[in-house]
Amino acid sequence: MGLQIFKTKPSLPYPVPCDPLRTSRAGYDSLYEERTWRCPAQDDRNATIDADILVSRWIDPRSSARHEKTVSSPDRHVIGVALKTTNLKLTRGPHTIFDGLMPAGTLHVTGPSQPLTAEFRAPCDFIHFHVSNEYLRMRQDAARPGLSQPIRDLNDFVIRDPLAELLGRTLAEGGRAGDGLYAESVGQTLVMHIARLEQPRPTVNALPKWRLKRVQEYVDAHLDESISLADLAQVAGLSRMHFAAQFRAATGYRPHDYLLYQRIESAKAMLSSTDTPLAEIALNVGFQAQAHFSTVFKRLTGETPARWRLSVMRDRTSPEMPGRPAAVKSNHTVAPL
Repeated sequence: MGLQIFKTKPSLPYPVPCDPLRTSRAGYDSLYEERTWRCPAQDDRNATIDADILVSRWIDPRSSARHEKTVSSPDRHVIGVALKTTNLKLTRGPHTIFDGLMPAGTLHVTGPSQPLTAEFRAPCDFIHFHVSNEYLRMRQDAARPGLSQPIRDLNDFVIRDPLAELLGRTLAEGGRAGDGLYAESVGQTLVMHIARLEQPRPTVNALPKWRLKRVQEYVDAHLDESISLADLAQVAGLSRMHFAAQFRAATGYRPHDYLLYQRIESAKAMLSSTDTPLAEIALNVGFQAQAHFSTVFKRLTGETPARWRLSVMRDRTSPEMPGRPAAVKSNHTVAPL
């Protein structure tokens, strides 16, 4: 099987349908930029060697709202894996696929020739596996002989999957993204895993939107205070057990994890717009100690608060386009986060 890896940068502000993806004859270790969201650039448009899996990465550090549009390649399924928690809305025409906080480790599959619009509301980091329809079907048949479901049934499949996150991070952060054989094994493992998955049947109803909105507004208004599960359950008008289950079904988060995420997002706003000391910011967003704040901040962002603030300040003085990382030239190894 062939596999190609690509480095990405934020896309142009207009939708461009993805062409059928093919590898070049230069080998399987090259890294390319992605000109538009989910569409790896091709240096050789006349290449004739098909790859079973192609890998690309989408990193966008901007916090402002922005939209991206694409149409998946006619010969590919796209498996997207969130490497960090973000906030977005995914739609296909009038159909909403996902809306809200997307936890790290969320996996989303898009079928071939499918239009997709994303409204990003926070920084994001995704790794995309572009899998040929034929190869995916072959893996499905091997995983479930006699019971293989049509591959089109995977379209709009969304699930939080720890193994997919681990595989994505292994490829993105392991320092071996330019190793074709290693990347190939990661891609094969993920595809086989996807081939075995079935759409889970919901056992718990999601928290109704009006209750969810009430809880979110309460969190925003009391972020600097101690907020317990009992407090949130009372705001939602449910028992703690029912609230926790329905909240997770609606958001993908446990209530405590959601609270930490909101506190870190609020801290980011203070870090990027003020010179308030870290200890004071920690208290302002509800942490009792700066050490706990720094630990949670690094776990969710990959950087300490001080380093994150310095990075934001550096970006503001960079000659590159505001809010966008510097372009990466072809054939460079993907840098670890």
